[in-house]
Amino acid sequence: MTLIDTAKETHTIPRKAKASRKAKAKGSSLAASRKLLKIAQASLDDDKALDVVVINLAGKTSFADYMVIASGTSQRHIATMASHLRQSLKSTGNRDIPLEGTQQNDWLLIDGGDIIVHLFRPEIREFYGLEKIWGDEIPQPGKVA
Repeated sequence: MTLIDTAKETHTIPRKAKASRKAKAKGSSLAASRKLLKIAQASLDDDKALDVVVINLAGKTSFADYMVIASGTSQRHIATMASHLRQSLKSTGNRDIPLEGTQQNDWLLIDGGDIIVHLFRPEIREFYGLEKIWGDEIPQPGKVA
């Protein structure tokens, strides 16, 4: 007996091409992202968030379509906004909405899937300057700035 004779024969399961599913889902994904964005904006508006900025990440990154940055007046205000926002996003059917930064409540990150929300105290927000990092246009090769 040789190794070839003893090897088990494996069968592959035919799968649909992933490219076609992505092309179909892209339009519906963008609509879902906009819906999540509207929910997040409404929740932050209800909770009196300060200086809400929405950054369109489409074409800049693959992890999200939108980034929302807002400030709160205190650590308690930020924690409350995050809790309400998380509940609003869960109402769309997504059960797992990770929340980071709850130890200090100076900077909370809510991962809503297609949207990422950063909640800051104003001085922490100014220090990190996420709007400056993500808000700028991506330089294109061969173009002079």
